[in-house]
Amino acid sequence: MDWLPQDWWLTPDEMEDLLRMLAAAGCGMIIGINRDLKGKPTGMRTLGLVGLGAALISLSAMNVGGIEGHPDATSRVVQGIVQGVMTGIGFLGAGVVLRDGDRLEVHGLTTAATVWVTAALGVACAIASWHLVFLALVTTFVLLAAMVPMEKVLEADAEPPPRRDAGPSDLADH
Repeated sequence: MDWLPQDWWLTPDEMEDLLRMLAAAGCGMIIGINRDLKGKPTGMRTLGLVGLGAALISLSAMNVGGIEGHPDATSRVVQGIVQGVMTGIGFLGAGVVLRDGDRLEVHGLTTAATVWVTAALGVACAIASWHLVFLALVTTFVLLAAMVPMEKVLEADAEPPPRRDAGPSDLADH
C-alpha cells in the first residue's frame, strides 16, 4: 500500500485506541446477542454503541494533553470518567424500564442492567483492564443465560404479585 499517503496510517497509539474501542463495541455486541435472542428492545447494535461510546469518552478524556506524568490529575480524570459515564448511562437504562401499575410489576430491569454493564465494559476496555473485561463478560453471560432456569423455578413457587384494584382516584388519571 505504498500508494497511500503516510498520513493515512494510524500511529501505534491510535491503533491501540482503535482496538480498545472495537473491543468495547464487541463486548456490547456479544451481550446484545443474548438480548436479541430473547426479543428485548436493546440488542447488538444498541449495546455495541453503548460500549463504544463509553470507551470513546474514556479514551478522549485520558488523551487530554498535559496530564502525562501527573498521577493526581490522571486519577481525577479517570474518577470523573467513571462517575460521569455510569451516572449518565443510568438515565439511558431508565428509559427501558416499564411499570405496569395495575399489576404492580416492573419490566425491563435486566435490559437496563445490561446497558449499565455494557458501559462499564466499555470503560474497562478503554483502560485496558482485559482480565476484568473477560471475567465480567463470563459473569454477565452466566447471569443472563444460565440463571434463567433457576429464576423460572423460583418464580413458579412464588406467590403472584398483588393486583391493585382500580379505585375512583385511579380512574380519574386516565
